[in-house]
Amino acid sequence: MKKQFTLSKSDTACIKKFFLPYKRIIVKVGSSLLINKDCLKIRNKWLNALSEDISWLQSFKKEIIIVSSGAIALGRSSFGAENKTLNLEENQAAAAIGQIELAYSWKAALEKFNLKCAQILLSPDDTETRRKHLNARATIAKLIEANIIPVINENDTITTSEIKFGDNDRLAARVAQMSSSDLLILLSDIDGLYDKNPHLSEKANHIPKVKEINDDILKMAGSSHYKFSSGGMITKLEAAKISNLSGCKMIICNGEENHAILELAKKRKYTIFEVKDTPLSARKKWIAAGLNFSGRVTVDAGASKALKNGSSLLPAGVIKVDGSFEKGDLIEIFSHNGIKIASGLTSYNSQEIVTIAGKKTYDIKTLLGYVGRDELIHRDDLVLGK
Repeated sequence: MKKQFTLSKSDTACIKKFFLPYKRIIVKVGSSLLINKDCLKIRNKWLNALSEDISWLQSFKKEIIIVSSGAIALGRSSFGAENKTLNLEENQAAAAIGQIELAYSWKAALEKFNLKCAQILLSPDDTETRRKHLNARATIAKLIEANIIPVINENDTITTSEIKFGDNDRLAARVAQMSSSDLLILLSDIDGLYDKNPHLSEKANHIPKVKEINDDILKMAGSSHYKFSSGGMITKLEAAKISNLSGCKMIICNGEENHAILELAKKRKYTIFEVKDTPLSARKKWIAAGLNFSGRVTVDAGASKALKNGSSLLPAGVIKVDGSFEKGDLIEIFSHNGIKIASGLTSYNSQEIVTIAGKKTYDIKTLLGYVGRDELIHRDDLVLGK
């Protein structure tokens, strides 16, 4: 049964005002907050309070994505490795054990507030390879559309030390880039960026806003002081750089107290990293920066006009396909009179487009044998011009 909201009018006003500019919000939770460092168990009271915060955000029509660490820390005790450094295979085994408990804990906590969630495990290749990037992006979008909260973690059971993200701060930033999120909140054991490590220096000065991540800012980074936390300030600044390039603002704040999101909205101390672009314009720049085109399609006059007016590219408008390319590849779009009008990331490979070119979207299932996307190239994955 859904718990009743306990939010006062003043707290409601605080949350609404603070989060008004943002629609899609990522909440990143680190092991040092989620796990009791003395017994390596979930801090259930803290998690329940955070879940209630998330229910408030959803009630205000915010789209929420959670990036959560904790699987390895939870699996250590079951694996009999509480007090030793784990090698790669032991880390992977601990992650396999702990991931079940981590997923169940999130499910149980969110269900108390009538919220549904789904688990997604990502490896670095899933965010960098365009085909996998598009698939993961589509999955996240479909879950959000269904009002289901994605709970994302790194796939520690199969990644290796050479290729893994290494911390979920950077994973969260990659997810922000992939999902075109507006705000990334890193809940941490520190209330933002300082010019010195505040755990070591009483003269450390807090920095409330960062407009640009330059060498002076990077010099301020320290490291985490929790033994099972893989992140530190340097990883948070690296996450901020990724987030900045994707047009997503990022906040570092202290999340140790219950109702960390509410406390943030009530203007507790934090650091915000500003951006110059919106998520959509940043994504367009990322696509436009692609140097290698894998093929091209030629479209009719009607499709050319529709693209210039901001529409997606549909199968019906395609009259020719050149080159051999795979789903997720960057391809060019030419008008019927040979002028390049756009480029974008394709949702189908070249042979599939040959099959469905000139056909209606409702014919895709019959022609390909499966239900694909309506768009050959979605407008969010398409850039006009040369």
